[in-house]
Amino acid sequence: MRKLEENENGEQPKMNAVRLNIKYVSLVILILQTTTLVLTLRYSRSVQGDGPKYLSTTAIVMAESVKIMTCVLLVFGGEGGWSLNNLVKIIHSQIISKPWDTLKLAIPSGLYTLQNNLLFVALSNLDAATYQVTYQLKILTTALFSVLMLNRQLSATKWISLVLLMAGVVLVQMPSSSPEETKESLPPKNQMIGLVAVLSACFSSGFAGVYFEKILKGTQQSLWLRNIQLAFFGILFGLGGVIFNDGKEVQANGFFQGYNTLTWLVVFLQACSGLLVAVVIKYADNILKGFATSLSIILSTIVSYYLLSDFIPTSYFFVGATFVIGATFLYGYEPPKPKELTQPQTI
Repeated sequence: MRKLEENENGEQPKMNAVRLNIKYVSLVILILQTTTLVLTLRYSRSVQGDGPKYLSTTAIVMAESVKIMTCVLLVFGGEGGWSLNNLVKIIHSQIISKPWDTLKLAIPSGLYTLQNNLLFVALSNLDAATYQVTYQLKILTTALFSVLMLNRQLSATKWISLVLLMAGVVLVQMPSSSPEETKESLPPKNQMIGLVAVLSACFSSGFAGVYFEKILKGTQQSLWLRNIQLAFFGILFGLGGVIFNDGKEVQANGFFQGYNTLTWLVVFLQACSGLLVAVVIKYADNILKGFATSLSIILSTIVSYYLLSDFIPTSYFFVGATFVIGATFLYGYEPPKPKELTQPQTI
């Protein structure tokens, strides 16, 4: 009995240390991935090289293709035990033989595809810093849809944080008070189109996220299997966007027109975004996720100003960004629960 207790006491700190390491490593990777995706996507859409620019619709299709291959590999090595027969059985029993459950994923997948297209439009017309701050309104839309669709109750602290969030985003959108703060060298962009795109993406993200959560709570399938279904429909919807929006350009210059190393980096980062969020949700808490979001906003602001030279911060922006960062922390804060008194167990 003593040896058993020693083994248990020895294994528990090891498990806690492993979880702690995974938590912080995943958060660091999420910060770097979020910041790098926004900056590289913005840079790839604002800089015109030789030849035609890559099509955002094809980039979305390739990102979904990378995502589905990654999830299949995770299922193959995890639930399948590196057995091809087991993988085929899992895919058939959990996806192919359940067409109705699979079709349910078409709705959030279509919304996520729409959201990804809108984000390309937004970052083609907004600087990275303004986009990062404004996109945090997805916290508000997710909260509202969770109240309407999941009958979730929000505390007074969360409602205050949502009001603070809206105030911060409004301040960020305020124009500069002095005309000297504008630069003639900035690339041409339509801020209104970018703002409408990012706000629409926030609503799409909020509804799709809550809908997906509702589906996950009603089934026993793993997150990776659900992501395979999402990516499958994402490829179909993405190809539809390629055909209807850029069919002539693809016929003229090919599917991979304008692709370069930077484009493939955008594709890879876009594919990893959903998978990394899933890992962070599993191992981290809301406070640390808010910390990651805040650091990403700060890094995007610094790089957008000093390296991309497409953003000039104003006093409104600094106050608004502070409000948004504070609201992110406040919304994710959960007061510690009182410890329950437990009776000592006897063996």
